[in-house]
Amino acid sequence: MDLEERVAELERRLGALEKERAEAPSIGEGPLWALEGLKEQLAGIGAGDGGVMFTGAVRLPTHERYEWQYGALTEELLEGDWSDAAESFAALGHPVRLRLLREILAGRRTVAELTEPVGLGTTGKVYHHLRQLTSTGWLHIESRGRYEVPAARVVPLLVVLTAACP
Repeated sequence: MDLEERVAELERRLGALEKERAEAPSIGEGPLWALEGLKEQLAGIGAGDGGVMFTGAVRLPTHERYEWQYGALTEELLEGDWSDAAESFAALGHPVRLRLLREILAGRRTVAELTEPVGLGTTGKVYHHLRQLTSTGWLHIESRGRYEVPAARVVPLLVVLTAACP
């Protein structure tokens, strides 16, 4: 290999490494950048008991993009009626419903498409689970019988999954 070929090969490798570095995920500065930002916000409003926040910027396999954030003060959460959340959590508490949500986020949207994957059961069973998810707001029916996770529920669903799967 002559000098020109070696230099060209080195330049190609360097270009590939630079591209890898540019595409590597990098979020925020420091390991607790989001937490530090939340603490600054809480201090600014005098929330001595603290608060929680969840946020996300998501691109699904269907190429749909969602950006969402929500925060609540600790005092409000501890004083609230948690029983309101029971039905919503119960809807997520079945493996078939979680699989349906995953399939819908991946782009399968009709009952016919949702009964194809192995293990989801008959059309009647799929409808039963879809009703549970729809009645609790995890799904809604779009035109022509197509199901979708409402935009305001995509990031919270992924947050719940993240919290449940350490």
